[in-house]
Amino acid sequence: MAHTPIFKGIATALVTPMTPDGIDYENFARLVEFQIAGGIDALVVCGTTGEASTLTDEEHRDAIAFVVKQTAGRVPVIAGTGSNDTAYAIELSNHAKEAGADALLLVTPYYNKATQKGLVRMFTEITDAVDLPAILYNVPSRTGCNMLPKTYRELAENPRIVAVKEAGGNISAVAETINLCGDMLDVYSGNDDQIVPIMSLGGIGGISVLSNLLPEKTARMARLYLEGKVKESAALQVAMVPLINALFCEVNPIPAKAAMAKMGYCTDYIRSPLTNMEPENAEKLFALMKAENLI
Repeated sequence: MAHTPIFKGIATALVTPMTPDGIDYENFARLVEFQIAGGIDALVVCGTTGEASTLTDEEHRDAIAFVVKQTAGRVPVIAGTGSNDTAYAIELSNHAKEAGADALLLVTPYYNKATQKGLVRMFTEITDAVDLPAILYNVPSRTGCNMLPKTYRELAENPRIVAVKEAGGNISAVAETINLCGDMLDVYSGNDDQIVPIMSLGGIGGISVLSNLLPEKTARMARLYLEGKVKESAALQVAMVPLINALFCEVNPIPAKAAMAKMGYCTDYIRSPLTNMEPENAEKLFALMKAENLI
């Protein structure tokens, strides 16, 4: 069943500006404005990059409500509300709906994991309980749980499950998913180095860490592809590989937080168990940022 995509192009997986006292909402507002001014197509709040795993329940809810309010309908806001506890995911997702979020980002359950049958059950239960479109998020390197193409096909029958953020890194599996699901399921790249490759198979964009730093350029890369300017789009993707590699040379969002702090959008405060970026890695990242005139 065809549907209207939540967005086409690039959504930024926002970092969450913090201090030891909590979320820094003043800088959070500046970051949202920077993204929208840069022409980004949507915003994701409380995803992996937003350190959702170490936000308190109150912070998680407040951050979603804040970004919705700050964005004021200018672009869609997608709330990360996934959990390895289905009941909690439903509770958080209902709060996101009440706060005015446009869609949910639901990660596969981490640590307790699940069978493919369990994944179908969990995502069905959440989307049956919450009247919002959902993007499923597959990131097996973090969760230990991989969603298979045939599972996507089964879940694509659910009218509220409209898209997937695929960060498994397996291009062949993405091709199989798109073949099985057709226009029933939109596919977004969850890896910055695979945005154009996934779009070449029929994906419609990406959910990006890179766009925290470079909203205009990252959004342009996807927009060029959607306009049929494949060579220009691919050239941008290739040119950004060194910066993308630097942003993922340590666990995300360690480098992203260091980069945004250097640009003045937050302090370089990151919650334990994550640590600040190693100085030699930061030096390489900052050199690449300087080449992009970001600092």
